[in-house]
Amino acid sequence: MRILYGVQGTGNGHITRARVMAAELARRGVSVDFLFSGRTANGYFDMEPFGRYQIREGLTFVCHGGRVNAAKTLWRSRPLQLIRDIKALPVTDYDLVLNDFEPVTAWAARRARVPCVGISHQAAFKSAIPKQNEGLKDRLLMRHFAPVDVALGVHWHHFGHSLLPPIIEHRQPEGAVCDNVSENNVCENKIIVYLPFESPADIEALLAPFPQIEFYCYHPEVQAEDRGHIHFRELSREGFHRDLADAAGVISNGGFELASEALSLGKKLLLKPLHGQFEQQSNVLTLHQLGLASTMHRLSADELETWLALPPATAVTYPQVAPRLVDWLLTGDWYDHAALCRDLWQHVVFPDYCRLPG
Repeated sequence: MRILYGVQGTGNGHITRARVMAAELARRGVSVDFLFSGRTANGYFDMEPFGRYQIREGLTFVCHGGRVNAAKTLWRSRPLQLIRDIKALPVTDYDLVLNDFEPVTAWAARRARVPCVGISHQAAFKSAIPKQNEGLKDRLLMRHFAPVDVALGVHWHHFGHSLLPPIIEHRQPEGAVCDNVSENNVCENKIIVYLPFESPADIEALLAPFPQIEFYCYHPEVQAEDRGHIHFRELSREGFHRDLADAAGVISNGGFELASEALSLGKKLLLKPLHGQFEQQSNVLTLHQLGLASTMHRLSADELETWLALPPATAVTYPQVAPRLVDWLLTGDWYDHAALCRDLWQHVVFPDYCRLPG
């Protein structure tokens, strides 16, 4: 089987999920070509697992000051280039197109009538899951941005639907290196901050009043620099995971994949959704309803102080989804995935304090 795998490149979560799938597909000897869109070529990093991957412009959202800028998003879109890329992509060379909310490969597969299976968090929004501020444009976006023949959504809970648990890279935790280490090898005063849509200056102003906490802030607009208890770091997959391993908590936007990894590692979460982004707002609502995260809708020192005083979190146990998912893909029976999803959820264990629906 020869596969073309299209991945939305605007967020690192899509790439993280594709990286887990790439490792499993490679282990089975499956021939896979990767195509990424939504980010400039120099914006990708740590891409070795994808081999000689392709890049297209695609479509992306423009953000400023912690919210989506609709005018700039529309201004920077190049629909004629998108159409040219779709028409020129040789998808008939492949037996299957896998798609993680990537428009070029999805529309090229639709045009050429090549089977296309979507594996994304966005696909979950086709089901009746918690949603926040969903409008007509959001429903149209989720349905038509990257259309697929079979949609496999991933989410933190199934909510009674055939959804997959999060596709997480199960790593061996590294030993803690700080002095204030708990019995779980966690640095109790170490917090990871990943707020790429906020300005570094605003982030520093938020964290400055808490000198007792060591904040490790990963951001696309900074160089590595220590400013007292605030440690700015350039984007680095290995560096981020090394710091995440022994951190007590994570402050981030409402993206899916980082929250999933934090939950699986037992890190407490404080989330600020990207304003104007329906998906992130819905994600934050979901985790709040499940009792798995705290929220703030603006950069608030008061809310940060309250969250820092909360007790440690307990890990959510998610199974290794990628091996079972690849097994299912290789059978070729792509229109029946209910049994796969049902079996995987039987291996999920939530903390006692989690507020499960129903």
